[in-house]
Amino acid sequence: MTKNASVLAWIDEMKALVNPDQVVWIDGSEEQLEALRAEACSTGEMIKLNEEKLPGCYLHRTAVNDVARVEGRTFICAKTKEEAGPTNNWMDPQEAYKMLYDIARGSYKGRTMYVIPYSMGPIGSPLAKIGVELTDSIYVVLNMAIMTRIGDKVWDVLGDSTDWVKGLHCKCDIDEEKRYICHFPEDNAIISVNSGYGGNVLLGKKCFALRIASFQGKNEGWMAEHMLILGIENPQGEIKYVTAAFPSACGKTNLAMMIPPEGYRVKGYKVWTVGDDIAWMRQGEDGRLYAINPENGFFGVAPGTNQKSNPNALATTKQGTIFTNVAHNLDDNTVWWESLDKNPPENALDWTGEPWNGKTSDKKGAHPNSRFTAPAKNCPCISPEFDKGAGVPISAIIFGGRRASTTPLVYQSRDWNHGVFVGSIMASETTAAATGAVGVLRHDPMAMKPFCGYHMGDYFQHWIDMGEKLGENAPKIFNVNWFRVDEDGHFIWPGFGDNLRVIEWILKRVDGAVDADETAIGYVPKAEDINLEGLDNFSIDDLKTILEVDKEKWSKEADEIANYYDTTFGDHLPKELRESLATLKANCEK
Repeated sequence: MTKNASVLAWIDEMKALVNPDQVVWIDGSEEQLEALRAEACSTGEMIKLNEEKLPGCYLHRTAVNDVARVEGRTFICAKTKEEAGPTNNWMDPQEAYKMLYDIARGSYKGRTMYVIPYSMGPIGSPLAKIGVELTDSIYVVLNMAIMTRIGDKVWDVLGDSTDWVKGLHCKCDIDEEKRYICHFPEDNAIISVNSGYGGNVLLGKKCFALRIASFQGKNEGWMAEHMLILGIENPQGEIKYVTAAFPSACGKTNLAMMIPPEGYRVKGYKVWTVGDDIAWMRQGEDGRLYAINPENGFFGVAPGTNQKSNPNALATTKQGTIFTNVAHNLDDNTVWWESLDKNPPENALDWTGEPWNGKTSDKKGAHPNSRFTAPAKNCPCISPEFDKGAGVPISAIIFGGRRASTTPLVYQSRDWNHGVFVGSIMASETTAAATGAVGVLRHDPMAMKPFCGYHMGDYFQHWIDMGEKLGENAPKIFNVNWFRVDEDGHFIWPGFGDNLRVIEWILKRVDGAVDADETAIGYVPKAEDINLEGLDNFSIDDLKTILEVDKEKWSKEADEIANYYDTTFGDHLPKELRESLATLKANCEK
């Protein structure tokens, strides 16, 4: 427990509101967590899996109406709608508190309140932050124990400080009509009601680590970003770190846990995963930008994860993992999901708990958004720096999207402010299967559209301000696109581990070791400077095709960007981004 007056007062207030039968303080001990696992299994909330094949692993099923983040029910409760901005749902804070408290009132009756002290980032790190989540769900406790650092040591670091984030989660009735995930940036508070799904109830994840932390970062002069953190070790043992932001379905996790091509491995190249999803970045004493992963685990999408697509992610799930909404193989008490292998179980239960034969059923065994919550320490390529808390120095920041044409394989921004422009215009094209229309752009600036806790125009300005603060120490900014296609719709670039070839060029540019061609959009590689050794079915002519910058296409792109800026941000857009757009238009007319 703690003697922190601000914590105790808030917990007393919440106890009076939700009326639990008992209160359990989570101390972080394995004994307490093991007792909670046993209790969850006794009630059917979780199922213990095969201890020999999946030691310490469990299966959980959510309600069928509660399987994903609900952006339409997610709110930023800033003082004014203007402060929340055009990309967020807004609710007046006082109205929101009243509504949420009315929903939550008495909802813990007959239930236990669990008090979870947690640290986002290594406990005691100068880059870390502390939160307290109250929940009536053992599932939440056990997931937070994987995803964050929990327990009494957090109280020791917090002391009597008031700098901590309040989080109240109430399962209530899992009523989707009364489901709300609300953030109060000015109050450092989060309230989630009527959900049991991880993305809505693990309040340290997107809620704190991005929505609240992005607001904190703006006010305190640091950055909370939806970015992986990757270390590349060369044969001389030197490690350089990059961060990268991608919208969903653009290969973010695969890049975070990339396995180098054989030719690179033989030479001694290694890849180190610091983080797969979120980066908190501050300027260090030496002037450079340093990043930590504030999380302690991976909350990954199961379907599509397999030995070929991401062997490191699959290996990470082999012990101490909680699987959510996947199929349950009854023959050996293990789990299965689509694309895990080509041998689906015949005697199984699907993600809803109904009998399922993977050989004959036309239904999916796992929900498309089924998840694994796995300890980061399980990852075969986890960085030695992961737990140290000092952060790693960032040499380059990479943005990317899914574009069938127009955007080249890789290009470098001319300077920091141009790099902010590049991040602000990040977009992916829809597919016919998804929307009925091909090539419709979905804008997702810096991959932060669903996660920015304040006005995104101000967020862009914060990026520009950070560039001024960092000066000559600012990381170089790049854009990548692994998804250019040929006339038959096939991807041209091989992707996966071969993406290291592009990262290698990026790091050479950081070092000033290679030249580049200046184009209308920025600096593009000379084809001979990207290593193609060992790529049997890919030629330098193929490479030149996907490095091409078509001014006519980019002129149309500039018009689309102008429309997006005007209709979304209006006068709230920083002038530096308008200037970069004007430069792009002028370059396309030369």
